[in-house]
Amino acid sequence: MPLFDLPLADLQTYSPEIAEPADFDDFWQRTLAEARGHDLALELTPATSHLRHVEVFDVTFAGFGGHPIKAWYARPARIEGDLPVVINYLGYSGGRGQAWETTLFPSAGYAYLRVDSRGQGWNQGFPGDTPDPVGHSPAVPGVMTRGLESPETYYYRRLFTDAARAVDAAREIPGNARDAVVVSGGSQGGGIAIATAALVPDVAGLMTDVPFLQHLRRAVEITGNAPYSEITAYLAAHRHAAEQAWRTISYIDGANMATRGRAPSLWSVAMMDATCPPSTVYASYNRYGGPKEIEVYGYNGHEGGGGFQTGRQLAWLADLLG
Repeated sequence: MPLFDLPLADLQTYSPEIAEPADFDDFWQRTLAEARGHDLALELTPATSHLRHVEVFDVTFAGFGGHPIKAWYARPARIEGDLPVVINYLGYSGGRGQAWETTLFPSAGYAYLRVDSRGQGWNQGFPGDTPDPVGHSPAVPGVMTRGLESPETYYYRRLFTDAARAVDAAREIPGNARDAVVVSGGSQGGGIAIATAALVPDVAGLMTDVPFLQHLRRAVEITGNAPYSEITAYLAAHRHAAEQAWRTISYIDGANMATRGRAPSLWSVAMMDATCPPSTVYASYNRYGGPKEIEVYGYNGHEGGGGFQTGRQLAWLADLLG
């Protein structure tokens, strides 16, 4: 994919007008209060992983509506004391995968919580285990348009609430340092991490790579890639619903979430990324409310920095957490 978006110099100052509902904060405060009205119902069961130096646990906790959400929790074996914990959220279509796929951050000395995405996990490489028990009106296959007719019923309201409750769960797991929780993810997971840093602003850090769900209206207008095409297909069939659809999306758009983030943050962007266009990433990065730095990969697509960015994250975490 060639360069197709704004030049880097323009991206560094890109600050578009983005609609934000007047009741944005009230909506999310009410949503989280309702979720926290349910018992966290945290359960950890030792998992069979066949790993010698990493302990893995099958985790269940209550997310939106008290619905059970699955995760893997891993930590270095035979290590005493409370550890910083990295929470990882997942890319679109992916689930939590297998218990033995959780070794990187424990190998570096951190606890690690990989959170399933409700109703996703249809990616054969990353199967999921968490259903979404909420029904929805007619929608395009995928999750982008489930419940799009209202912010109350929209899929991402539930998913972001699950993500915030994952922080609550991480802080309750014995052996985790409550004040050293870092949220992370790539693509959709990066967008979820940005939202979580906004909804739980006292997290210790944010790592977000080529994040999805940023400045969504621009993304839909400049790229035909999936999963934006789900929104396009929905609006092509429901022509009367465009105004309400964009209003609903404004409650979950990362560009609005980013202004509320306060934690130190490490971002990445790829200049040839047609799935998460650079201008959509910078629309959020430039509005982010806390300390921030960004790695730019000039000749990469949605794979971003790959292993190079992983190394950058490990160095950044070491500086952040000691």
